[in-house]
Amino acid sequence: MLPQILLAAGGPGTLDLDTDTRSWVLVGFLTFIVPILLICVLNGPERDRVNDFYTAGRGLRPVQGALVLTGVYLSAATVLGTTGTVAVFGFDGLFIALCTVLSLGVLLLLSGPLRERGSYTLGDTFALRAPGPSVRIAVAVVTLSACVPYLIVQLSGAGRTTAMLLGMSGPGAEQTAIVMIGALVVCATAFGGMRGMIAIQVIKTVILLAMAVAVAAVLLHRFHWSPDSLIEAAGRGSGRPEGYLRPGLRFAAGSPVQGTLDFIGLMITVVLGVACMPHVATQLNTAPDAAAARRTVRHTIAIVGAICLLTTVLGFGAAALIGAPKILAADPGATSSLLMLTADLAGGSSAQTGEAWLVVLVSCAVFITTLAVVASVTLAAAGSVAHDLVTNVVRRGRTTEGREVAAARIASALVGVLSICLAVWVQGWNMGFLSTISLAVASSCLLPALVYSLFWRGFTHRGLLWTLYGGLGCALGLQVVSPVFSGSPMALFPEWDIAWFPLQTVALVSLPVAFLLGWLGSVTGQRRAAALPEKPVRA
Repeated sequence: MLPQILLAAGGPGTLDLDTDTRSWVLVGFLTFIVPILLICVLNGPERDRVNDFYTAGRGLRPVQGALVLTGVYLSAATVLGTTGTVAVFGFDGLFIALCTVLSLGVLLLLSGPLRERGSYTLGDTFALRAPGPSVRIAVAVVTLSACVPYLIVQLSGAGRTTAMLLGMSGPGAEQTAIVMIGALVVCATAFGGMRGMIAIQVIKTVILLAMAVAVAAVLLHRFHWSPDSLIEAAGRGSGRPEGYLRPGLRFAAGSPVQGTLDFIGLMITVVLGVACMPHVATQLNTAPDAAAARRTVRHTIAIVGAICLLTTVLGFGAAALIGAPKILAADPGATSSLLMLTADLAGGSSAQTGEAWLVVLVSCAVFITTLAVVASVTLAAAGSVAHDLVTNVVRRGRTTEGREVAAARIASALVGVLSICLAVWVQGWNMGFLSTISLAVASSCLLPALVYSLFWRGFTHRGLLWTLYGGLGCALGLQVVSPVFSGSPMALFPEWDIAWFPLQTVALVSLPVAFLLGWLGSVTGQRRAAALPEKPVRA
């Protein structure tokens, strides 16, 4: 779930694949993706029941739930981004992969209370402490602020990757791929609901794990199963062997103090932000009870840890066989390093039919991973719109299950169409700003609000609103005046210069501000309530 936050997104690279291999990739897409989407739709809820559409009846056992949560947690950008950061930045990439696993530790601490107090959306969790339409509106605003930018980045990356794999180039090809992928996701989400998501996430996790094992095995065989030889070759291929296995390479361009703060901020954002993304936190509601939710997260840690370990091996392989300079020349974001590595292992333009299946496996894994994550994020955003806004604010709870499910399906289509249009519009832009916003909002708004709501009895309605709106305003405001937005060559608007906030990550400031506002709002709210005169009791 680190879409271009680790590396700035760049234009698509080129893969050295022949026409036959690209044809096999297309055949693989049709062979894997079409049946999987059909399974997703057919596995949808048989009746228009809210519990089935949002939580699949809360019947997921820990092992099955772990496969699903792994699919929800790991995006294609996580796999591609982790491989790229390890290939280019060495030790810093390893540490980021570790933080991806550590984030599940945060989710483990929250899993029990979240499942006990959760219903369908995060709005239900917060409404237990502070009921009322204002809280529902605030949670919906924060949820959409985290989900929509994330969807844009995922769809944009999917368009680039798909066009690259199929040998197409140019904005038109990428935008066409975005529209096609987005349409598939909208259909899968609207008709499949959570039950459909469970099917696609389990298949996605199995394919992703098989892909990582297969490519890592071929890679290690190339180096005679010697990890030391692989790491030494990676250091030479990085172009900076003296600093490749030392910390600080990721932010070496700035001052030492600024680089250290940026690195710490990035770690905080990853560890705290990923665990609190709406589609990850609400996935726990599919567990039967709190104990099952905790066991689900523990199993997920093992699966995600194994996949992250394999992706770091693939990152070393990309540096060793392709070389960091060549990777960055083809793709400044380095997110195509895994695809370039696979093409090299398969023999490049001279790949035989048997070797081409390695490329097909990686292509299908990346594609199904993108579909699965985009679908889960779309469902979380649509649930917030339909359940929090339409059902509990507009209709004030006076509705039927059929009408709410219909509203959720319409919201899925609207969120999907909006994300597709925005992804097409910003195609070719640097996605670093949007991806940073998603995790910054999750870590600066949702984490403090969840911690206070679940563990502090003195948290009040005012404190919750101040936490959500204050954290959101601080995160967005600082992000706009940071080097990710303007003032640097890799910024969203490099020609502008309003970057008076020096850090690329804002969590070091916005997270404490959100906690402070939540405490201050709760304390002042309690004093105001205590100062109000008591109403006389009528006889």
